[in-house]
Amino acid sequence: MDNLTPSPKEEFLELTNRIRESFRETKNMIKIKKTRFLYFSLCILFAVFFGALGGALSDYFLACHSCETCSVSQEQVSQDKTSEQQYVPQTTHEQKVINAVNQAFPSVVSIVVTKDLPVLEEYYFNPFQDFFWEGFEIPQYIEGETEEIEVGGGTGFIISEDGLILTNRHVVSDEDAEYTVLTNDEEKYPATVLAKDPLNDLAVIKIETGRKFTPLPLGDSDSLQEGQTVIAIGNALGEFKNTVSTGVISGLERDIIASGGGKTELLEDLIQTDAAINEGNSGGPLLNLAGEVIGVNVAMSEEAENIGFAIPINDAKRGIKQVEEKGEIAYPFLGIYYIIITPEIKENLDLPVGYGALIGMDEKGEETEGAVVSGSAAEEAGLKRGDIILEFDGSQVSRENPLSEILMDYNPGDIVVLKIMRDGKEETLPITLGKRED
Repeated sequence: MDNLTPSPKEEFLELTNRIRESFRETKNMIKIKKTRFLYFSLCILFAVFFGALGGALSDYFLACHSCETCSVSQEQVSQDKTSEQQYVPQTTHEQKVINAVNQAFPSVVSIVVTKDLPVLEEYYFNPFQDFFWEGFEIPQYIEGETEEIEVGGGTGFIISEDGLILTNRHVVSDEDAEYTVLTNDEEKYPATVLAKDPLNDLAVIKIETGRKFTPLPLGDSDSLQEGQTVIAIGNALGEFKNTVSTGVISGLERDIIASGGGKTELLEDLIQTDAAINEGNSGGPLLNLAGEVIGVNVAMSEEAENIGFAIPINDAKRGIKQVEEKGEIAYPFLGIYYIIITPEIKENLDLPVGYGALIGMDEKGEETEGAVVSGSAAEEAGLKRGDIILEFDGSQVSRENPLSEILMDYNPGDIVVLKIMRDGKEETLPITLGKRED
């Protein structure tokens, strides 16, 4: 019987053949995978290459190479980005304030007041030196050389292209001082005082530069309303130029007693505002939301917060016109002491009329200390105590149309006709108006 079990030699040969076959199959599989990886890598490489080439060609043919249209567009984009960084007003009211301020700034100026003052030289003197008392010395001063020293300042604003500037009279009241105007663009110009208003705290000065300025537009102060928004601009505290404050008109036709520089003055028919008016703001403009000047800042209350005052711009227009035409501000002068007749005064004094100006009498019918000023136009025309002026050049004199306001429409030297009542009879008198002195 044959033995079927393989010999060890046969088993070894069979195992060796299997290993060889397995190695051969593994080697073939590795070759196949290498070939596939190589193909896959080449596909990726070609895809990247042609993708980059396509992008480059697209940029070349489709991109704009510094053409004018694209330059404008890029510039517009840059401007848009810049504008996005600028402040955007939150309300229409705020926009109006900003517009008014920007319009006014170039026309608002600072006024610097300087004087040549002696320099005090200090030395010490011992009055007891003859008594051998050492160490006791009193400081003494002698006047040495002079130097230009800033002694004050204020604000003004340009009212004509050739450099006329409106400010307060008290800002330029020192006859011995010199005045310099500092404009918004940091230029300095010497200023000449052309005219001072004898009735209102107003003055007009002039700078000679040869350049043209932008005057501020003047509004109408007769149409103001309480509660109306206003803007004050000025050289606050003489240090912070073009300081802006806003508020409302808190009162009209205010009368105050203003003091400063050792002087006291009655200021009438002022605009009251809660817009901050500080020292140094004097002479600056009070604006409405249209950017028009409706007042000239003049005073503040030291006893209260946020109560300031401004002279109505309509009170300044007459003086501005006179300076432009005649180089001075002058008011007519009649030369009488009088009261305006009312129905009550007519009844109390048993007068024949209930209107007019009664010369030289008070409400009780007693004679006043003065009646007709000596040497005045009234005296030259023959007016007397007890006369009643019924009409001034055809305009009836009454409480609603007082003589003081009628006079403001005339100038010194004008010839007018007065209708008067004397001893119950009407008469007419021609009169040449005089000039009011300071």
